[in-house]
Amino acid sequence: MCGIVGFIGNQDAYPILVKGLKRLEYRGYDSAGVAMIENGNFNLYKCKGKVADLENLVQKNDIDGHIGIGHTRWATHGVPNDVNAHPHISGDGNIVLIHNGIIENYASLKAALINQGHTFKSDTDTEVLVHFIEDICVKANVDLFEAVRMALGEVVGAYAIVLMDKRNPDRLICAKKSSPLVIGIGSDNEYFIASDATPFIEYTNNVVYLEDEEVALIDRTTGLKIVTIQNKQKTPYIQALELKLETIEKGGYDSFMLKEIHEQPRSIQDSIRGRLNLGLGMIKMSGIDRHEEKWVNVNRILIVACGTSWHAGLVAEYLFEEFARIPTEVEYASEFRYRDPIIQKGDIVIAISQSGETADTLAAIELAKEKGAYIFGVCNVVGSTISRATHSGAYTHAGPEIGVASTKAFTAQVTVLYQIALAVAHKRGTITNERLHRLMAELNSIPDKVEEVLKTNAQVETIAEIYKDHRNALYLGRGYSFPVALEGALKLKEISYIHAEGYPAAEMKHGPIALIDEEMPVFVIATQGHSYEKVVSNIQEVKARKGKIIAIVTAGDKTVKDLADHVIEIPKTDDSLVPIVSVIPLQLLAYHIAVMRGCNVDQPRNLAKSVTVE
Repeated sequence: MCGIVGFIGNQDAYPILVKGLKRLEYRGYDSAGVAMIENGNFNLYKCKGKVADLENLVQKNDIDGHIGIGHTRWATHGVPNDVNAHPHISGDGNIVLIHNGIIENYASLKAALINQGHTFKSDTDTEVLVHFIEDICVKANVDLFEAVRMALGEVVGAYAIVLMDKRNPDRLICAKKSSPLVIGIGSDNEYFIASDATPFIEYTNNVVYLEDEEVALIDRTTGLKIVTIQNKQKTPYIQALELKLETIEKGGYDSFMLKEIHEQPRSIQDSIRGRLNLGLGMIKMSGIDRHEEKWVNVNRILIVACGTSWHAGLVAEYLFEEFARIPTEVEYASEFRYRDPIIQKGDIVIAISQSGETADTLAAIELAKEKGAYIFGVCNVVGSTISRATHSGAYTHAGPEIGVASTKAFTAQVTVLYQIALAVAHKRGTITNERLHRLMAELNSIPDKVEEVLKTNAQVETIAEIYKDHRNALYLGRGYSFPVALEGALKLKEISYIHAEGYPAAEMKHGPIALIDEEMPVFVIATQGHSYEKVVSNIQEVKARKGKIIAIVTAGDKTVKDLADHVIEIPKTDDSLVPIVSVIPLQLLAYHIAVMRGCNVDQPRNLAKSVTVE
């Protein structure tokens, strides 16, 4: 949530800041702002709305400056408006601050500051923080860098912050805890700060990822200095950035979401490459191989995730139990830490997150660590907080996902989890070599089958035109297809704002069947497999109540075709791999319906790509 950018160097700051904010729009926001220092004064502009609205506000003015910060805000404390937008300024007017996260003890800090004579213009916790830092500067008679360190020692919550002091235009100060922040080191004493590396990838590939409770001073003369809140000096660890500019551009597609749907054959293949060795009949995953004993002797697997990643975890539950014969539970990370979960020796916790920054999942990881669990991460972003917080893990190699509604991340996560399940099953001896080789070969064919499904795009668009104005939808699936029903419903409501629910098909008659009439479209994953006849019966129950059936079926199916109003055929594959293939038409369906309804598919209302607050 929220986007942070900062720059100090020889170039004009404003164009870099605005371009950076546009690159971060995928994170979700409702207001935007920038601040620069020019001739000892702030040029500060902020407003409710999009970055384009900010540009309209700024273009009437002649602004300059070689140091600046920018922000896109997703409202937590205070409604979206011009006043609550960032940056926020200190009471004496010397310090500006931008902030991602939540200061949980802001109310008590604010009350104390008001008693000391401070006044506030906004409803935000961020304005409280900048006043608190100013107060420490004055009372302790310290410079801004030291005041930030001292202030954060008393702050409760999550934060990524960047500050400027107009009295010292050669310095930026930043810090983080449970919210991402990366520093780009350019040539000729230029530095960039951002929530992720996308705002500055054309300027440098040398980056430093701040760790939790680290405070960084960026000085054009002395360079980069990092200390912990506890005042321990840290040596900056500079890494090479593995990101290319073309991967975060639309590449001729109308939207990032459509591009990312069509990238799935490649992203799935990239998540297989180097791991699946058909010749040797082996799956090589270093995060599994280096800790083989833990996986062989595991008593139970706990999967923690949110949203689409949770749905991928539900698929993994079936995989681990069927192939590796390991009891597996899937938990919402947002609930996990609040119910005093029972974690025992021999349990493995798998944390799944596209961004690697999901606050709820990070909190679940920390709790599981405290209880002595072994933590394995599955995420997409190299250098992300979750990738550093877990004991080991596996990257999905989906590439940057800009669209807020996750598509290629889901299929890449399931692909990686599938390989983990097979590798563990092989090590535990719970799968025959014959079946292992057959499933490996089938997995290797999935990118081509996804490519085939993408050819149904025009057919899906025609179906979308029929149902775009319906207000409700039901998605049904059994077994491996139940999580796909949940994911299909989530995609529709995320980007088209149509109410949709996913259910196990057999559960329909335990309540949802009351909703079915001629106005209710029911999307059914009805591929041929061991539950096929049961799903056919569920379809007949819907038809008896005049519901509209849109079915995803195995190519060549005739039984469902005779019952359904519309069918979308997908290539035949093993039951366990159906989710990767069958989810594609549901993604396309949600996309086309949203576009036809005039919705912003890449930036749906109220949503953020990286949910960095609890």
